[in-house]
Amino acid sequence: MKNDKSAKRGVKTTDIVYCGMFASLMAVGAFIKIMIPIGIWEVTFSLQFFFALLAGFLLGSRRGLAAVGCYLLIGLAGVPVFAHGGGLMYLMKPTFGFLIGFAAAAYVAGRIAETLPGNGYLKLLFAAFWGEMAYYLCGLVYYYMMFNFVVSKDVGIGFIELISVWFLSTVVPDFVLCVLASAAALRLRPVVMKEGALL
Repeated sequence: MKNDKSAKRGVKTTDIVYCGMFASLMAVGAFIKIMIPIGIWEVTFSLQFFFALLAGFLLGSRRGLAAVGCYLLIGLAGVPVFAHGGGLMYLMKPTFGFLIGFAAAAYVAGRIAETLPGNGYLKLLFAAFWGEMAYYLCGLVYYYMMFNFVVSKDVGIGFIELISVWFLSTVVPDFVLCVLASAAALRLRPVVMKEGALL
C-alpha cells in the first residue's frame, strides 16, 4: 500500500516537472521567431508550435494540454512570455487565437497518438498534421471574429485574405515543424515512457 502511494506521488511530481518544463519551452520558443511581412500585416513564425506538438506526444493529450494551458495562464497573468509580451489585453489581439491553437494542437496530436495503434513515424506525422489543422482552425476563427467584429469597426478582413495571409504564409513551414516534431517524438517517447510521464 505504501509503495502504491509512493508511486502515485512520484507520477504526480513527474507530471508537474514535465508540464513546467514544456511551459518553459513554449516561452523560449516564442523568442525563436521569424517575422514575415505580408502587406500591412506581420506574421510571426516561431518554434512554439514545435514544442506544443512535443508536449502532446510526450506527455499525452491531457497533460500536454495542461502544459500549454499553464503557459497561457502565465502569459495572461502579465509575464512577457508571448512573442509580443503578455497580459490580459492579449485577449483582445486577433492573433491570440493562435496561442489557443497551441493548446488545441497539443491535445489533438496527443489524442490521436494515444488512440491509433502502432508506434511508427507515420502515425505521429498523421497526428501532428491534424494538430496543425486544429491550431489553424482556432487561430483563423478567433482572428476573423475579433478583427471583424471587435477590434476593427471600419476595415474588416475577408475570407480569402484571411486564408492567404494567416494560413498559406506559414502552413508549409509549420508542416516542416510537424515532420521534425514527429521525428523527435519517435526518439524521445521511449525515454519519457521509462520516466513514467507518458502512459
